[in-house]
Amino acid sequence: MILKRYTILAAILMLSFTGAFAQVSLQNLRCELLQDPLGIDVVQPRLSWEITSVQRDVKQTAYHILVASSLDKLTEKDADIWNSGKVNSSESIYNQYTGATLKSKNKYYWKVKVSTNKGDANWSTVASWSMGLLQYKDWEGRWIGFDRYFPWDNQTEGRLSARYFRKEFSTNKTVASATAYIMGMGLYELYIDGKKIGNQVLAPAPTDYTKNIKYNALDITAQLKQGKHAIGVILGNGRFFAMRQAKAYKVKTFGFPKLLVQVVIKYTDGSTASIKTDDTWKGTADGPILANNEYDGEVYDARKEFKGWSEPGFDESKWLKSEYVQEPGGTYEAQLNEGMKVMKNIAAVSITKRPNGKYIIDFGQNFAGWVKFNVKGTKSAVVSLRFAESLEPNGELFRTNLRDAKATDTYTLKGEGTETWSPRFTYQGFRYVELSGYPGIPQKSDFIGCLVSDDMRTGGTFESSNSLLNQIFKNSWWGIASNYKGMPVDCPQRNERQPWLGDRTVGAYGESFLFDNTALYKKWLDDIRYAQKEDGAIPDVAPAFWRYYSDNVTWPATLLFVSDMLYKQTGDITVLQKNYPAVKKWMGYMKDRYMNTEGIMTKDSYGDWCAPPVTAEDGKGVNADQKHPSALIATAYYYQLATMMADYSTITGNGGDSAGYVALASELKKAFNGKFYNAQGYYGENKLTDNLLPVYFGMVEERHKEKVVKQICYIIEEKNKGHLSTGVQGTNFLMRTLTAIGRSDLAYRIASQKTYPSWGYMIENGATAIWELWNGNTAAPKMNSQNHVMMLGDLLIWYYENLAGIKAGAPGFKEIVMKPELIEGLDKVNGEYNSVYGLIKSSWTKSATDFKWNISIPVNTTARINIPAKSVGQVKEGKDKATDVKGLKFIKMDDNRAVFELGSGDYSFVSEL
Repeated sequence: MILKRYTILAAILMLSFTGAFAQVSLQNLRCELLQDPLGIDVVQPRLSWEITSVQRDVKQTAYHILVASSLDKLTEKDADIWNSGKVNSSESIYNQYTGATLKSKNKYYWKVKVSTNKGDANWSTVASWSMGLLQYKDWEGRWIGFDRYFPWDNQTEGRLSARYFRKEFSTNKTVASATAYIMGMGLYELYIDGKKIGNQVLAPAPTDYTKNIKYNALDITAQLKQGKHAIGVILGNGRFFAMRQAKAYKVKTFGFPKLLVQVVIKYTDGSTASIKTDDTWKGTADGPILANNEYDGEVYDARKEFKGWSEPGFDESKWLKSEYVQEPGGTYEAQLNEGMKVMKNIAAVSITKRPNGKYIIDFGQNFAGWVKFNVKGTKSAVVSLRFAESLEPNGELFRTNLRDAKATDTYTLKGEGTETWSPRFTYQGFRYVELSGYPGIPQKSDFIGCLVSDDMRTGGTFESSNSLLNQIFKNSWWGIASNYKGMPVDCPQRNERQPWLGDRTVGAYGESFLFDNTALYKKWLDDIRYAQKEDGAIPDVAPAFWRYYSDNVTWPATLLFVSDMLYKQTGDITVLQKNYPAVKKWMGYMKDRYMNTEGIMTKDSYGDWCAPPVTAEDGKGVNADQKHPSALIATAYYYQLATMMADYSTITGNGGDSAGYVALASELKKAFNGKFYNAQGYYGENKLTDNLLPVYFGMVEERHKEKVVKQICYIIEEKNKGHLSTGVQGTNFLMRTLTAIGRSDLAYRIASQKTYPSWGYMIENGATAIWELWNGNTAAPKMNSQNHVMMLGDLLIWYYENLAGIKAGAPGFKEIVMKPELIEGLDKVNGEYNSVYGLIKSSWTKSATDFKWNISIPVNTTARINIPAKSVGQVKEGKDKATDVKGLKFIKMDDNRAVFELGSGDYSFVSEL
């Protein structure tokens, strides 16, 4: 009988433990916030994971990490690299590896289990990372290439033919693993035995190659069976061989394409082999890619294809011996940001034959990438594709806004059945394609538009009861995705496509809700720091492909604003620590040169860049790239930067700087108000931006605040008739300022406008992305990109933080503030955001009588939620209003909102309005 009781008790205990484990699990293991990264160069990487549970208020109390050199050693007993033991910690992100020294070229496997206040999780599934070539000496090969023009190269336009290189080798044993480390400047494609390796395109990510060069690590284990093999690489121009070299004072170029490769092979018997670039490789520039560059497109002649060129046994007797060339000069770095790839395929909407016999293909969407097409015809037939964003009134392509970018791909048929082609080393921004020379009648099914963007996940979704807001969101998604190209560029179509800093001062913040852009912007901050001059100057474009150092405040301010965004959105303090010295140096540089004795920052270049003309007709034919420097804007921004640096000096361990920045901010604020505040209650020239900035930055003296707020509202309601009148700098803070002063209704009115100037006006005039200019349909065509993001300002931030009510209350969303704005005319919002801790959801509807709200809070976080209600008694939990909220932590009533503090979990609330 006693034995039976113990058996029953043991069974009950086993079930309870199993239940506890089953209710807490782990997912999304990341190393440096990357999933199973290859070839990293972080010697003490940080490990993160997400915890999931059906229970509420689950918090991690401890973790245990194992790291091993092989899967069979990944046990608590045998882990040979690191066994952290049980670590009492609530942190599930950025847990730094502190095990044995990590070695070049080695792969490591890891897993984790956690303890929580609601039970323990089982060991996670296995994740991994591998180390790159950590030291310069680890690169055994030498740079090869052809540092010269060939007779057929177009020197005037900066269009070279592609360079092809190959090498044969053998594997005489069973391969355990094989990795190719490659730097192909400017762009490369890698082949093993005739097959392209990886799905990345336009690789690697662009940098200032005299400063740093990104290498990629590609796993080729599956390709290397025992026997003979061949490796092949095609090199395109990319940003290495500049598109326009006539203006040497402006455009930076780095030389002819070149290559460094090292293939590391590990055999099952423990031995290794290395295949590296040297003078035994063969190469040619006389291949099918006759010309390529980013602005002008690609010229391809299929008649010149080398059948089997990257396979063993190819006759390379007519190829040239590869030549050793000078290395680019920059330090070698692992590429830790995502590579580009084809992210979406877009079907053609229509094909229309023109009177001249050519065809216009409409893809229905403005995007960046290329066209992949099928064609069947006779040998030597030439098909041409010319790209444009829109059409002239007569139905022909509108291409004036491309400036001198040719934006044309050309394909010459080899005449062998159905041929399928897309370019390799170019991309275009377009919706429409003019097709000429196509044999037969083109069918829509023969043409696919390929969206090319960085391979990052969509981080958030948004939908509301307002169809216009939804369409603006969709247009924003396409515009942002189109302009992610290993760096954030301004536009994808004309002869520019540059990483302007000013476009992302606040834009990066809004973008982060739509895309997991963390790795991209960390890389871009590196680009900015590399571009900083010894004296502290920061350029307007980084990498500094254009040598623009105009010494303004607002464009370089991006270095701190993006650092701030990454810290707030991801909780990564190292971003601040890494960039703080560069910002400090630049702040001192600007103060010493341009802050006058009155305390005013006198130097500005752009002012409120691209502020709208009063009417679209007023701006008809006007060049929009006109600078209107503003000491008001420069001083306001510089004040905001000083206040941010006062905070971040302490956070980053530079507390000794804090008092200086506090004093600087105080001096600036006093000088600003003395210089720009008018006794009539407004700032500067009483422009909307002039008043918005001091209000949002907290520069207005309390006794004047009511007057300035009234001026803001007057300008929008009376003068602008419910419209904005801001350029880049004002729009950056427009929607949040209006919400902060209690006028979210005005923000909504602006966002819902369909007349000029507004985002809706763009859509009413055919936009499927976001225009560069509010009057993009009337301005002089040389600067009116139809796929830009700088005019989004803080709109997307407002969508998530104020409409959906998803905002970080502490860095990384460890604490979440959920406070949706209830606005007349908006009855439903559904927003989701993937934080570093997990998915946050906010879905609400309202009627005349009640408010219904479904929310999800990730494990290991807390949320302070604000439910609209006249009293806490009017709030019920559950879709059926059946559950009282007494079991939840009620904080207070605040401005007709019941405030609760909640742990993780799914909740549904109903309140009476």
